[in-house]
Amino acid sequence: MSNDPLLQPYKLKHLTLRNRIMTTSHEPAYPEDGMPKERYAAYHAERAKAGVALAMTAGSAAVSKDSPPVFNNILAYKDEVVPWIKQLTDACHDHGCAVMIQLTHLGRRTGWDKGNWLPSVAPGPHREPAHRAFPKMIEDWDIERIITDFADAAERMQAGGMDGIELQAYGHLLEQFWSPLTNQLEGPYGTGTLENRLRFSTDVLSAIRKRVGDDFIVGFRFTADEAQAGGTTAEEGLQIAQMLKDTGQVDFLNVIRGRIHTDPAMTDVIPVQGMANAPHLDFAGQVRKVTGMPTFHASKIPDVATARHAVSAGLLDMVGMTRAHMADPHIVQKIVEGREEDIRPCVGATYCLDRIYQAGEALCMHNAATGRELTMPHVATSADKPKNIVIVGAGPGGLEAARVAAERGHKVTVFEAQPDPGGQVRLTAQNARRREMISIIDWRMAQCAARGVSFHFNTWAEAADVIALSPDVVIVATGGLPNNELFESGRDQTDVVTSWDIISGDIKPGSNVLVYDEAGDHPGLMAAEVLANAGAAVEIMTPDRTFAPDIMAMNLVPYMRSLQDKDVRFTVTRRLLDVARSGNLLEATIGTDYSDHTSSAQYDQVVINYGTLPLADLYFDLKALSSNFGEVDHDALIEGRTQAVMRNRDGAFALYRIGDAVSARNTHAAIYDALRLVKDI
Repeated sequence: MSNDPLLQPYKLKHLTLRNRIMTTSHEPAYPEDGMPKERYAAYHAERAKAGVALAMTAGSAAVSKDSPPVFNNILAYKDEVVPWIKQLTDACHDHGCAVMIQLTHLGRRTGWDKGNWLPSVAPGPHREPAHRAFPKMIEDWDIERIITDFADAAERMQAGGMDGIELQAYGHLLEQFWSPLTNQLEGPYGTGTLENRLRFSTDVLSAIRKRVGDDFIVGFRFTADEAQAGGTTAEEGLQIAQMLKDTGQVDFLNVIRGRIHTDPAMTDVIPVQGMANAPHLDFAGQVRKVTGMPTFHASKIPDVATARHAVSAGLLDMVGMTRAHMADPHIVQKIVEGREEDIRPCVGATYCLDRIYQAGEALCMHNAATGRELTMPHVATSADKPKNIVIVGAGPGGLEAARVAAERGHKVTVFEAQPDPGGQVRLTAQNARRREMISIIDWRMAQCAARGVSFHFNTWAEAADVIALSPDVVIVATGGLPNNELFESGRDQTDVVTSWDIISGDIKPGSNVLVYDEAGDHPGLMAAEVLANAGAAVEIMTPDRTFAPDIMAMNLVPYMRSLQDKDVRFTVTRRLLDVARSGNLLEATIGTDYSDHTSSAQYDQVVINYGTLPLADLYFDLKALSSNFGEVDHDALIEGRTQAVMRNRDGAFALYRIGDAVSARNTHAAIYDALRLVKDI
């Protein structure tokens, strides 16, 4: 038996967990009609078969109709959920993985204009800033009804074969009763004492126990310290933990520190890249020490070393590596096999969470198979016949194509014009806060090196270079170059610079600078941060009604924290029409999409962030020589069949292009392009 602390079994009540690694409750927004169907089960089963001990499913499965999902959550208040829960549970149990589910009532952390259009309820009248709905002050009959709803939902989960449930307190209705910041009730559930504030939770717990019995595992995920003046203090949090233990009805505690009522608060609870790893781990250990309760915790524990420390130091009984398992579902298997260096690292991009908070589905920035387990492989299968594949471009898309092709047994050659791999990711990593992104490249380079991929750096590949290798397949992954042509002017703006120029340091920052951001993605604010740090007065302008919409909530927080104490202002709903030199300055003509109004302003530097245009000359040089003239069979691509387009029988090779060499998108799109094309070559 291994001596690795992470691989030791753990006894939780009657349940033996095979190791100390779990995925904590999270909602990837994969349900269909509120049910965890095939895609949902496949997602968790992939992690289960690779060795995860406990899958805590469903971040916030809703127990009541007046707790409508803020994104695509499981509807635990419907009887029809039971067979789908059974399918999900069986999919995990078949691989020796215990499975539980998180139940909640969102309280004020939702809206009234969705689902059944019922008012949200809370023990106070104030809305949560993140979700903006003013709640109804909860009444006695609401409390009785919701207590019953919790018990009903727990019984459904037990009927579905779950090993237990977790009651979600932090930020949701249960904790809204706990916190002096949100509870303004009078009477037995009101603000008078800590016992009063906890009474709703203990009544819920008692009702659940009456319904499911003593053997079914029940735990709490809760805030043990709101870390805000006027809120639940660390001392009170420890009291709450002890009070939960003293009920004799709670089997584990899953500890959180902080609040989630605003984007910045949530980002401190669930840190993104550039923020400290495991910031609340020691505090969770304090809860375990004081109570002696089985203690779980997750908050940016992305690597095996930190997880191992958490267990070996006695801070946690079970360590949550949730985002890490979105990046690589096979972490436990690789630990067992002594292949920790093969683990695909979580880079903290938090593309997964940001997407669900914009009503999308959780996807990993650099693992395109996550959430697509029904159609995409986490490990590519060997090809029937090895081929000679030439890839031009060593950015994330090109490297993913090389990795997957080599994994399938093909001979792979990569040309790259730059001295180093990485493309735009290497530019991104110039920002110290986003340096973790380079792991997207480093991991792929290591995987390619282990599989014998041949690289030619400092090589501007031309058609003759490619043809000389007699390839069977050519993949052009050359990316794009910044577009500095304003939509309205119809010409290149020769007096402007691009966000890339500023981020790379190729152009020195001005002193009074306009950053015109029409793309709304990271390079605009990255450039603004460089400029502001250099002491420039910066105006960030967008024609949209919000700025930087593609950065999304949690990733926007670090930018705001960096920019708001500097001379930076934001201007929305203004479109840059033209830029002309006026002496030593630049005169910008500014309009708006909402009227004919125009104005002008002067700056000493104008920076444009307007996406990229494909760098695809090589593709077009090779197109007439290819067997498919570059055509992609979209149906075959989507359905997972081999590309078989034949347009030119004299063509010696099939030709494809991926990523920004096609059109300006993002890192995930480039990697997904590569994976779903090459897995079938």
